[in-house]
Amino acid sequence: MTDNRSANALWRVLQPVAAGVLVAAGVLHAPGVSAFDASTTRDVPSVSAPVRVQDINPEAASRSVQQSQGVVRTSHYMASTANPFATQAGVDVLAEGGSAADAVIASQMVLSLVEPQSSGIGGGAFIVSYDAASQSVHAYDGRETAPASARSDRFMAGGKAIPFWEAVNSGRSVGAPGLLKSLALLHEKNGRLDWARLFEPAITLAEDGFPVSERLHALLNNNNGLREQAAAAAYFYDSNGEPWPVGHILVNRELAQVFREIAVHGAHAFYEGKLAQDIVAAVAGHPIPGDLSLEDLSGYRALERASLCAPYKIYTLCGMPPPSSGPLTVIQMLNILSHTDIAALPPDSLQAVHYFAEAGKLAYADRDVYVADPAFIDVPVKDLLDREYLALRAGLIQPGRTIGRAPPGDPVGMLAVRGQDTSLQQPSTTHISAVDAQGNVVSMTSSIESAFGSKIFVRGFLLNNQLTDFSLSDVDAQGKPVANRLEPLKRPRSSMAPMLVLKDGKPIMAIGSPGGSAIINYVAKTLLGVLDWELNIQQAIDLPNRGSRNSFTELEKGTSLHGLANGLRAMGHEVREIDFPSGLQGIVITPEGLEGGSDPRREGVSSGG
Repeated sequence: MTDNRSANALWRVLQPVAAGVLVAAGVLHAPGVSAFDASTTRDVPSVSAPVRVQDINPEAASRSVQQSQGVVRTSHYMASTANPFATQAGVDVLAEGGSAADAVIASQMVLSLVEPQSSGIGGGAFIVSYDAASQSVHAYDGRETAPASARSDRFMAGGKAIPFWEAVNSGRSVGAPGLLKSLALLHEKNGRLDWARLFEPAITLAEDGFPVSERLHALLNNNNGLREQAAAAAYFYDSNGEPWPVGHILVNRELAQVFREIAVHGAHAFYEGKLAQDIVAAVAGHPIPGDLSLEDLSGYRALERASLCAPYKIYTLCGMPPPSSGPLTVIQMLNILSHTDIAALPPDSLQAVHYFAEAGKLAYADRDVYVADPAFIDVPVKDLLDREYLALRAGLIQPGRTIGRAPPGDPVGMLAVRGQDTSLQQPSTTHISAVDAQGNVVSMTSSIESAFGSKIFVRGFLLNNQLTDFSLSDVDAQGKPVANRLEPLKRPRSSMAPMLVLKDGKPIMAIGSPGGSAIINYVAKTLLGVLDWELNIQQAIDLPNRGSRNSFTELEKGTSLHGLANGLRAMGHEVREIDFPSGLQGIVITPEGLEGGSDPRREGVSSGG
């Protein structure tokens, strides 16, 4: 399934694109964004300029941590994804007159191939879109569901939760995947090109091969669980059990055939027939078998939900409602911060980081108690976003002293019967933002949960471990039931936060990130950077990551925030400096055109025309 052909074969699969798979056109100055700085933009040839393999270093293009290359500016359309190949697939679709929805679908299929550690057709997604014709925001739920036979003690033994990684690396962690059904629903509502056309880039790239990136190589090197799965090991490792080296051309003909079947027969080809049987057999055949059934797959439904929109100063923030906790918690944080003077402070100042961490503690405390699948539990969204309630929460913040571990609020008298969830969420997810020439916008975050998901490899793709996003224990330490406990056909709570920002009813920004439960802090930081600190989207993404998930106060290791650690400790914060591998992808829409930003901590790029 691998191939050592030259990189020329790889680049034949790509349509002409600007050098470095990056496009910038013009000099823009968005309302509320600081004046253009020539040192932070890229001017490269137009989209018609061909790329030669000798002009591009795949290792450099795929570097997992690199210096920011500046904001990308284009005039009509843009795609921003986690990988250059995926971005190019989206840009090609947009150049043909495809919609933002079409671009996201084409990009995601490529990501399923080139970024298998993060997302794919074996996982799920949340999608938020703006339809220019109706001037309306829509939300599509492609979150996985628990099998019908699942019970709340699935990950417990002797009355206690089993170790997290033991739960992950098993057939029990696999939920019914929702990605393809949600993309099919999105295409039905907003697609412009043929469904089959959107699979062509991924099919060609799977057959001709793609170079293993530094990030993929590093993650393979540190993943013994993947080596233990025979089918996965045969694809990702050589005969000596070593991960394929950086630049090795990896071919996946099995996945190309799966893509062909879905392209021709539609998403239901994944959920019924031989492919569905193979998925169920792989889950049942794991040494720790799961109980995903053919009925679980054929019965899966993607849902269109009412988008969650709420005011923030002169803006409207829109995102995915529960079962995602991401946008709700981000909106809480920003509105709590609006009661401080953080907007007037330097972004990396001691006081700004203190306020940001304190707001995070308060919002995460509510998240851990109240948010779960709304089909199973009452989520008091309106009350959690009530202006007076958030003002009361903000009143707990002290300028010179941390509140420590924040207690959850009790806006509707539920606290006495709600247990606190302490489940983990791992940072292996992806995000795509896209804007088309007609003004349609899509923001999608998708995931297979942990790096390489459950490690179960079926016909060229990995299956998710999203059931470990449920609380591993069904009750908390006080014996109160946890809202996010596992139940049959339930969708696990998520922190994914695909979001749109509107001003005067029109979209001005699409943003999202991978990163597990830290997604909330990443997105909140970036929104604050653009909307309050008047940074361009790339500058906001580049800001060192910071925040608290209502435990430690976390600072991104190796950044300028290191100098704040002692000052924060003097305020009572328990500080930890950690790796914070966000993967933000954002687009800002201005009267003059589009500005795109990609996280230098991963290998994404923004491009357009």
